Amino acid sequence: MQYTTLGKTGLQVGVAGLGCGGFSQLGQATGKSEAQSIALVQQAIDLGVNFVDTARNYRTEAIVGKALKGRNRDELVISTKTTVANGTARKPPAQVVRELEASLQAMDLTSVEVFHLHGVPPGVYDYAVREVVPVLLREREKGKFHFLGITEVPPKDAHHQTLQRAVREDCFDVVMPAFHLMHQSAREKIFKHTLAKEIGVLNMFAVRLLFSQPGRLNRVVKQLADEGKLPVWLAETDNPLGFLIHPGGAHTVIDAAYRYCRHEPGTNVILFGTSSSAHMRSNIDSILSGTLPEADLRRIDDLFGALVDVGLDAPGQPSSR
Repeated sequence: MQYTTLGKTGLQVGVAGLGCGGFSQLGQATGKSEAQSIALVQQAIDLGVNFVDTARNYRTEAIVGKALKGRNRDELVISTKTTVANGTARKPPAQVVRELEASLQAMDLTSVEVFHLHGVPPGVYDYAVREVVPVLLREREKGKFHFLGITEVPPKDAHHQTLQRAVREDCFDVVMPAFHLMHQSAREKIFKHTLAKEIGVLNMFAVRLLFSQPGRLNRVVKQLADEGKLPVWLAETDNPLGFLIHPGGAHTVIDAAYRYCRHEPGTNVILFGTSSSAHMRSNIDSILSGTLPEADLRRIDDLFGALVDVGLDAPGQPSSR
């Protein structure tokens, strides 16, 4: 494993971080037993992964807690989250605190390193900062968590409106934006600010269904070509990202996607999800691999640098910046 410092937190974190939600939820969404999911977390730790990210609504906190039994807690960085609203109904700050405490109880921990406001939509941001954050900071003083984070909700905030405001606050130590090789807008809108202020960055959506589900990339590229946002010839190829796969380049599209994010200035931890040991090893190997060739990086940026709201698993049509 390669390690880096998570912004100004001083936490030493592996560049590959285990995400316990996503489409697989450690295999819980794909039929794995609890014991199998616990074993996945333990295997990740054995492979050097020390950053584990879960959340109340992932329903994997108890699994994470059981996987941590017998492990050196001082060597691990645990991150969890809760939402500040249910739809349009905003949660009272006291409820957010109760959910923080419930998370700690589920994992049988007295504290976590990072606690996030989870998926804060732009319309709830002011409430979160004015009403919820001050209460949480008092809980931090009690030792329930060490650093405060905030995550965006990509399908409803493709232009990073929430995080564009969050990176200008002094209360957030860590942010979690969506960034991938066909959705690069966080580079200018988020990373230049996090780098300047030493805010830690957890990269989600490096690989989603866009790159992993057979046929989806071709359909999306064809749609974008029909809209004039990508060249027609790209839609006519069997593998629109096949130019990245060659000796000296990436082994697969997923390998390219992870490596692209890993070596983007401003990202600290690249989160990956998994439901199998082999998949986990492959993901980690890609994240630990070197940067893509310069010619491939230029081509990625030339082709896709103006796109946004692509591969965020949202309904509706992709749009351009």
